[in-house]
Amino acid sequence: MRTLELAAALGPDLIALRRRLHQIPEIGLDLPQTQQAILAELAGLDLEVTLGRELSSVTAVLRGRGGDPDAVRPVVLLRGDMDALPVREEVAADFVSRHDGAMHACGHDLHMAALVGAARILHERRDELAGDIVFMFQPGEEGPGGAEIMVREGLLEVAGRRVDAAYSLHVYSSEHPGGTWFGKPGTLMAGCDELYVRVVGEGGHGSAPERTRDPIPVACEMVLALQTMVTRQFSVWDPVVVTVGKIAGGTKENIIPDDACFEATIRTFSDEHNTRIKERILQLLKGIAAAHGQQVEIDYRRGYPVTVNEEGEFERAREVLSDLFGDERWSQMSDPEAGSEDFSFVSREVPSAYLNLSACPAGVDPVGAPDNHSPRADFDDQWVPDGAAFLAEAALRRCASLADELA
Repeated sequence: MRTLELAAALGPDLIALRRRLHQIPEIGLDLPQTQQAILAELAGLDLEVTLGRELSSVTAVLRGRGGDPDAVRPVVLLRGDMDALPVREEVAADFVSRHDGAMHACGHDLHMAALVGAARILHERRDELAGDIVFMFQPGEEGPGGAEIMVREGLLEVAGRRVDAAYSLHVYSSEHPGGTWFGKPGTLMAGCDELYVRVVGEGGHGSAPERTRDPIPVACEMVLALQTMVTRQFSVWDPVVVTVGKIAGGTKENIIPDDACFEATIRTFSDEHNTRIKERILQLLKGIAAAHGQQVEIDYRRGYPVTVNEEGEFERAREVLSDLFGDERWSQMSDPEAGSEDFSFVSREVPSAYLNLSACPAGVDPVGAPDNHSPRADFDDQWVPDGAAFLAEAALRRCASLADELA
């Protein structure tokens, strides 16, 4: 298959690019060195490049030359995230991070290299391409949500016509043997919100709690009530996870403080529960505070929506993988993941497919291998050309089928 041949020929260059990117990890929305590296790799290709205004994004449009020139042109989006994590690398390699305290511990360097490869493959085959491709190089996936900003800046309309379908991939350093693709239709990853709570009482001496309004037991009651509320008001078949990761209050054992605080992460697997959980939490916490004659300040922050694989796009992507690599390299997920992804800001707007690829190193037990986000997460970049091949072939085929649908 020509796509595989082109990907294999590009392989050494793409792996070298991944290793260069791995040495210059940058965090958040401002990634100047990474942006310049990507622009250098795209130079010489016949692309329409747009840079982000609020972030260091790169959006590139490739105009296909295939199909009916007078027909409506399909638009397919391919995405690769760019940012790293605030992690100090502990991997023994000759291309480790040169930026102290930053590391590509989630494999986004592989994603960028794969997307550059897809751009080069599709540029080579643009005479066959019956549509236009949007290449989305996105900062801020690890927070605060660069995809949402790019959508707001016009990402989905940058080709002159709204995107019809979108594809993305993510590499893993563990869980499956290297080279294994995995995913599922429907809900793939959870939505993620954040909760910040301050219980306001009135402090005093620990020997006389009746002369105070002690916020600490009230905060503790809230933490426990949140767990009970989830199990009694939400179906176990559409789960909600509330985890309190931080609680603080007071300065000394015999001093009742004026306030106590806690913070939580909230994971949901459907838009319905994502909407309902907020109102139920607010109602619960305000009620407990009122019952104890105290005040509560609640900061509920919406995060990433639920990431959903549209069934039709998922099946098309799955067929591409089967044709390229064979069914033996596929593993169907039975359950969604409780992690979250800001590709959800794209997938809620256009039909999308998001698939995973294990880059667990050869000879390493994937079950015990360090996970993504670990300072010891190690990714085998031999699989980068396969990622490029998947993205390119998925875009080629989807443009062809969309051209027929729009004719």
